[in-house]
Amino acid sequence: MGRYRQSLPQLGGDLFISDAGIETTMIFLEGLELPCFAAFDLLKNDEGTATLRKYFRTHAQIAVKHGLGFILESATWRANSDWAAKIGYSSDALIEANRKAIVLLEEIRAEYENDRTKMVLSGCIGPRGDGYKAESLMTPEEAESYHSLQAEVFRDAGADMITAITMTYPAEAIGVTRAAAAVKMPVAISFTVETDGTLPSGDSLQSAIAQVEAATNNGPAYYMINCAHPTHFQGALTPGAWLERIRGTRVNASTKSHAELDEATELDAGNPAQLSEEHRVLKMKLKNLNVIGGCCGTDHRHMEEIAKACAPLFRQ
Repeated sequence: MGRYRQSLPQLGGDLFISDAGIETTMIFLEGLELPCFAAFDLLKNDEGTATLRKYFRTHAQIAVKHGLGFILESATWRANSDWAAKIGYSSDALIEANRKAIVLLEEIRAEYENDRTKMVLSGCIGPRGDGYKAESLMTPEEAESYHSLQAEVFRDAGADMITAITMTYPAEAIGVTRAAAAVKMPVAISFTVETDGTLPSGDSLQSAIAQVEAATNNGPAYYMINCAHPTHFQGALTPGAWLERIRGTRVNASTKSHAELDEATELDAGNPAQLSEEHRVLKMKLKNLNVIGGCCGTDHRHMEEIAKACAPLFRQ
């Protein structure tokens, strides 16, 4: 099981896009309520599943249109035991939700994958705490134990890889990396950064990556940066070999801080065309950058612009 588990196609260097900010899309564009920002809750009925299917189809169509690879990221960022308990999920119901999330992605891949557009199924693991704050701190051993259930479900459901999104401190990222290794799944680690390019924990991005590398024997397949506008972290990309390990970004549409976004009652969608140009700048600093998606405030419009702007960079 897992079509690309032994050989992730995005490691070959071709451009892969992903989806955008699924939670903000569902809340602000679709007008839905997501308890605790939990998109996986939509899988509990046919109507919600249909909404997610439409969302992923829209993004898959962009990838196919531009002849790009596509990372299908499961709607399971909040599907861990702490967050699920807050909205009334039993352990069995949580396991089923994680499984159904991968099954849905498999349906999308069967519908859209072709020779030019390889589609990778990624099981998304989010933080135990808040994606904006370094809280509920765990040791690497505690984090490995905590996240092992999701990793096991993703393996058994047929995902190709695991992506840990909005990691706010190194120890949790180390734990997820070890949990993925225990079930023989490749993993990408994506760190949240603040407006100054540092993690919410205060660690620099370079230090956080170095800590994970040292503790896991260079375990992740690659690293990503997420939940920040490109202008927030461009200055933190100081030259060095460590930048070669960064292959992906999932950026915010807005230039606002996390504190400002937390208080926002309206969507700040920024400027899709300008955001796409920022990726051209990032590509000059990150020579291995080839996995590009969106985070808070982004939607299919941003991904369309990013696909148009970035595709030519990979065909020169």
